[in-house]
Amino acid sequence: MRHLVKGRKLGRTASHRKATLMALSVALIKNDRIVTTLAKAKALRSYVEPIITRSKEDNTHNRSYAFRHLRDNKATSKLFDEVAPMVTDRPGGYTRIIKIGSRLGDAAEEAMIELVDFNDVPPEIPGKKKRRTRRGRSGAGKKEESKASPSDSKKGNQKSDSKKTEDESKKAAEAAPPKETTTASKTEEKATKTQAGSLEEPGEQSQSDNKASKEDKEK
Repeated sequence: MRHLVKGRKLGRTASHRKATLMALSVALIKNDRIVTTLAKAKALRSYVEPIITRSKEDNTHNRSYAFRHLRDNKATSKLFDEVAPMVTDRPGGYTRIIKIGSRLGDAAEEAMIELVDFNDVPPEIPGKKKRRTRRGRSGAGKKEESKASPSDSKKGNQKSDSKKTEDESKKAAEAAPPKETTTASKTEEKATKTQAGSLEEPGEQSQSDNKASKEDKEK
């Protein structure tokens, strides 16, 4: 026979255990989610859910019952004003328990207990990391190369176009035939030479004449 096995003693006396569950239920109603050990979370669920069921019908008797099990005015008012309207259509199962893992200090199993109607999005469990594969690392460099900005590509195209035009102009200049000198240009060159000779200074002409006379005498 399993005598005196119902419930969880939690290593406490009856009064201490009742005070612990009372404090946990107040924290759960105020914060909508708390983290504690797995054993306390399971004991808290059987303690707080009957109180939430009583809060569906708002009268003096149910409010006194809730306050007697919570001993907190703010938690009692929030239970009847905010929590009760959210759970009117739910026939029990107002809380959810999610296992987190072992605690570092004493390796106790931790769990997160929350009100279902206030936390529709499942929480992220700490400690779990996303896996990284070699394929992702090797492909990262290729993706970065392929994700070049369009402005850079335009600049490269403009540079290549300018180089092409310069090369084409050089080739055209090399392929062009040399210009033929005409008779008119030759006559113009002769006229410029004669003008340059006539513009010599008289002092220079006299010096050249003296040099010529001296050479004749020596001969």
